[in-house]
Amino acid sequence: MGARMVALDILGAVLDRRVPLDDAFNGHAEAGLLDSRDRAFARLLVATALRHWGEIDCLVDQSLERPMPRHAAAARIAIALGITQLLMLGTKPHAAVNSTVTLVRLAGHPRLAGLANAVLRRIARAGEASRAKLDAPRLNTPDWLWQGWSRAYGEAVARRIAAVHAAEPPLDLSVKGRSNAAGWAERLGAGLLPTGSLRLPPGAHDVAALPGYADGAWWVQDAAAALPGQILLAALPDGGRGCTIIDLCAAPGGKSAQLAAAGATVIAVDRSAARLRILDANARRLGFAMCAVDADARNWRPDRAAAAVLLDAPCSATGTIRRHPDVPWLKRRENVRSLLPVQAELFSAASAMVEPGGVLVYSVCSLEPEEGIAQADRFLACHPGWQRVPIRAGEIGGLAELLTPDGDLRTLPCHMAEAGGMDGFFAVRLRAPG
Repeated sequence: MGARMVALDILGAVLDRRVPLDDAFNGHAEAGLLDSRDRAFARLLVATALRHWGEIDCLVDQSLERPMPRHAAAARIAIALGITQLLMLGTKPHAAVNSTVTLVRLAGHPRLAGLANAVLRRIARAGEASRAKLDAPRLNTPDWLWQGWSRAYGEAVARRIAAVHAAEPPLDLSVKGRSNAAGWAERLGAGLLPTGSLRLPPGAHDVAALPGYADGAWWVQDAAAALPGQILLAALPDGGRGCTIIDLCAAPGGKSAQLAAAGATVIAVDRSAARLRILDANARRLGFAMCAVDADARNWRPDRAAAAVLLDAPCSATGTIRRHPDVPWLKRRENVRSLLPVQAELFSAASAMVEPGGVLVYSVCSLEPEEGIAQADRFLACHPGWQRVPIRAGEIGGLAELLTPDGDLRTLPCHMAEAGGMDGFFAVRLRAPG
């Protein structure tokens, strides 16, 4: 029961105390004592429950004659994990029921063991029929996100986005030297996406054990996350080779690696020393030399202006729910509002680091228009002389559907859905006056 008990603790931390999933796992003493198989199972159990939390919560409510006591939150989460095993992971009914009953007892609610048994058996008898009646995309998406996406993209697209979020995502890789991508795709058994990224199917990948990892041939990076760096380099002479490029809010370093791989001199700035250590370790594995600066980009300035600046601004991260299923249950609309002035300050600061005629790319891994298009429009209204440099479909693998009418990048999780989707990103490319 070790893995299930760890999953119970971690799911409770995310839902009740709003602790990020990665932090909850990394900070859980017993999770580190599990063997690799049990640790992977515990994480899969929690992540799957979070992807389907609205459905699961509804099924629990439908199966109860009266609400559970307020003090029994752990028992409710244990029942939810049982439903996850039963309906989402395909665990045999007797195993799912028995393990849930035991988990409820271990969670300190022996009097509710009978209730847990009854709920799980009732759901097991109904099987998929009980789940099929639910509007899963809507239930699994908090109101504030659903309403915002429906306004921005239409309800049909909001539904498609939510449907992609329910599935475990594939693993995307960026290869050092795009000419080597086809060869590494063959060696790794990966698909080669139109954008140049490699894609491995969903599953528990031991990344460090894959061919090429130790040699620094590639790094993990979602296909959409690779596009802001791609469009920046496409606007520079010789694809950025020999240029000095400043990467702001750079850690953990995927975009910095892209710039360095193109032959640019990279100055990577981040205010988190811990995250910069990760960036530095990644750069050393990949064989890249970068200048890492521990600073808040709002206040830091380089000795001289750069040919280009890439700002991947801190945001609500609602575009990354495929990979971070805790985000919908951690964030609120007020989190978006609180970040808007920070993004605006960073945008303005970044523009002061660009040499005359140079290029600035602002990006966010958010689906919220306030953090993307609205910030770009506000910046242009306040900074005369700056101009959009529209992105061309040929720069992003011919995927014209990823472009807005203004020529900005707007990826949605439901883009390339048949291949596993992609993270939601906004990026605008600008040229400085002069």
